[in-house]
Amino acid sequence: EHLKAFDGEVNAFVDYMFGPRDTRVRGWFLLDSYLPTFFLTGAYLLCIWLGNKFMKDKPPFSLRPHLIVYNLGITLLSLYMLIELILATWEGGYNLQCQNLHSAGEADIRVAKVLWWYYFSKVIEFMDTIFFVLRKKSSQITFLHVYHHASMFNIWWCVLNWIPCGQSFFGPTLNSFIHVLMYSYYGLSVIPSMRKYLWWKKYLTQAQLVQFLLTIVHTLSAAVKPCGFPFGCLMFQSSYMATLVILFINFYIKTYRKAPSRMAIKEPPVTTEIKNGFHKDYFAAANGFLNDKKAQ
Repeated sequence: EHLKAFDGEVNAFVDYMFGPRDTRVRGWFLLDSYLPTFFLTGAYLLCIWLGNKFMKDKPPFSLRPHLIVYNLGITLLSLYMLIELILATWEGGYNLQCQNLHSAGEADIRVAKVLWWYYFSKVIEFMDTIFFVLRKKSSQITFLHVYHHASMFNIWWCVLNWIPCGQSFFGPTLNSFIHVLMYSYYGLSVIPSMRKYLWWKKYLTQAQLVQFLLTIVHTLSAAVKPCGFPFGCLMFQSSYMATLVILFINFYIKTYRKAPSRMAIKEPPVTTEIKNGFHKDYFAAANGFLNDKKAQ
């Protein structure tokens, strides 16, 4: 009864803050109450803290079969979302510059269903960090990495409840395409015999940077020439991305502007990555496998 009362208070608060929710997604898994998303995020942060303590005096796990299955699964899910978003927005005649929330009818529902999977994929991607913990890749678990994973899951709960279609389609479409390339690369890189065929590594960073810039331009385009999509949501997205831009610049300066040490000359440089639309400075580890000198 106490939990039920707390749940009611929390949901009443978010409704007061953001206004009426979109009725088209009522009853969808994990959406009606904020508590599951909140508790899953808390469990994610707790697993990082406890996991690092647990692994402190233990040898790292290999996890090669698990990583193959995981990366293949994310690749296929991303491919599904990419294809379905393209088909749904084409069917609904979506406007690339600015698309409102209600004009496309059934196509809007179709887009919302795909974006629910996009929201759910963010909790699946918590495993990126768990794999780092179990493989003792603690240097890859940066503030930026954890901040991005935790915040994206919560932000997309809000997106699905209030703006589950329309202008919200663009970022996930681009990101799903990038994830097809990125997680397929990660999965193949786990197999030693395949590494010599993975020629597109250097192009991933370029593609992710293009994705990042296009997402910013697309968000601001709807603010310059509005179509009925909530202006406050556009401003929030721009503000959120601004925090990540600041973190990215900070990482870039520390990585590329400081004088190289002897170790830096001998070791290959860390590759900059924009994941899920934003910088992730663990690209060089690819779930804990890239740049390993010896496969475990």
